[in-house]
Order: sequence, then structure tokens, then C-alpha cells
Amino acid sequence: MTNKSTNKLILLGTKGGPAIRPNSSMPTSSLLLLDNQKIVVDAGLGVTQKLVNNQFDLRTLSTIFITHLHSDHILELGPLIYTSWATGLQSHVNVYGPTGLRDYWDNFLLSLKIDIKNRISNEGRIPLKNIARFHKAPLKTCKIGSIKAFSMKVHHPPLKECFAYKFVGTKTITFSGDTCYFPPLAKFAKNSHILVHEALLTEYVDTLVKKTGLGDKLRRHLLGSHTPLDKVIKIAKMANCKALVLNHLIPNDDPDYHREVWLKEARQHWNGPIMVGNDGLEIDL
Repeated sequence: MTNKSTNKLILLGTKGGPAIRPNSSMPTSSLLLLDNQKIVVDAGLGVTQKLVNNQFDLRTLSTIFITHLHSDHILELGPLIYTSWATGLQSHVNVYGPTGLRDYWDNFLLSLKIDIKNRISNEGRIPLKNIARFHKAPLKTCKIGSIKAFSMKVHHPPLKECFAYKFVGTKTITFSGDTCYFPPLAKFAKNSHILVHEALLTEYVDTLVKKTGLGDKLRRHLLGSHTPLDKVIKIAKMANCKALVLNHLIPNDDPDYHREVWLKEARQHWNGPIMVGNDGLEIDL
């Protein structure tokens, strides 16, 4: 990635849920390029390759925000930091998110203890354990360069700590994280240039339950923990956001529910700028 100062949001993975199917999108991760800062939001499976494919120099990895501890958001957090280290990263990576990330990291290091020890002794690398620094999600504010970062707890049961994030610089970008319909999010995202919000087509839930064979427990989770598309748009309207980006799509790998289906449904409720997320979507800010 060049050093050119370009503000951009890149959706790296846009799939809701951990399952991978032929020709499907990858789980959730995004890259925000804002005011000379590079911020990774979530680290689902595939994030490292997606970053490299977008000319991101892994040796410059510095800031990661994790919304919550579901696997489709953290499965590749350890491998991302490890691969960056193996590529030549020597500076600290600040990771912000819920309680439990440090335990995840410690257990990841334990799983690769032999390899890490050998690479330090045989290749002269600095200790990997010193690379990552973990911080609680910033409920007040923290500074990432000139950017102010904020978080807000959202409701995504059964997990207790799930966060939306807002980044305020020359532009304001808000990520909903995973959440059910949560009206306080509208105030948090007020006047954002872009609101990146998860979305669920409720008419697809029975199809997905049947496809997975998981039954009523999955149905209750999907309907109780995620936001139907019409409610996403309600949040966007209350927030007076300038543009809406649909992300963490459920579904996103069923040919009967392609982009035009999402847009047709959305247009019944929203006349403003809207984008249906897909892996690799670049949005100039």
C-alpha cells in the first residue's frame, strides 16, 4: 500500500457467520484508511490474505479494533499478528476490544510455542509476546494519531461485551458491530459520513435454519441477536448518516439473495446513498 494520503474504507470480509462455502464471501473484517492511519476492524478468517491483496504492508500493522469474541470476528487475530511479525513487523500492535482478548492471545502463543521459540533463536526475531498490546474498548475516547475513537456497548446476546465503534477525523465512520435492533446506536452514530451496519433478511432465516440443520436455537439466535434490514434503515434515518453500508450480511452466499435483492428491499425504506457490502468493496471517503 502506498504512502499516499487517501481516505478509504475497504470491506475485506462481509459474510455473517463462521461457515465457509464454495464461492462465498469471507467472515468479517474491514480496513479503514483515515488521516494517515490504518485501522483494522475485526479479524475474521481470511483477513491477512485480504489485507495483502489490497497492497497492505503487514510490517506497518499497528491498530486493530475487535467488536466481540465470536469466531467470525477474531479467528484470525492471532495469525494476523503472527504473520505480520514473520513478515518483519517489529513495532507494537495496539488491539482494542472486549475482555478476553488477552486470554485468546496467550493461548494462541501457547499453541505455537515451539515454532515461535525456534524462529526467535534461529532467525533472530524479537519476542512475539511483546508485539501485541491489549486495551479495553474506549468507552470515552482514545487517540489514534489525529483520529478520535469511541466505543459503545451494543446488544448481541448471549455475549455480554459487544461494541460499536466510531472513528472521528476529517470524516466520521461508525461500525455497528453485531447487534440486534438497538435504538441508542442512532445517537452514537449521529451525522456519520458512513454507517457500516450489519443486516439480516428475516425472510431467509427459515432457509438458513433448514440448510444448517440446527433448528430453533439458531432461529432464535438470528432473530434475537441481529438487525433486520428495515430496522437497520430505521437506525440510519435516526442517525442522519450521509451513507449506509450493509455489512455482515445474512445471507450473502445464496444466489437467490444477490445484491439486487438486497437493494430492492432496502429501497422500500431508504432513499439515501446505500451500498451492499461485498469482499473487496472500496469506498472513497
